[in-house]
Amino acid sequence: MNKTIDWPSYITQMSLLLDLQLDASRQDELALQLTRIADIAAPLMAYPLDDRQEVGGVWKL
Repeated sequence: MNKTIDWPSYITQMSLLLDLQLDASRQDELALQLTRIADIAAPLMAYPLDDRQEVGGVWKL
């Protein structure tokens, strides 16, 4: 699964939803950082998992 996210559009939409006012330079820097984070996470997201994983224990107090 290889999805490419349009970070500038995402940032624009989220800034509207969250009522944030970001100037163009901040939007550009945020897009760059999100791209870097996505690149770092890509190997982990590509790691194959079995169809059925054992459920982890749930501890209740």
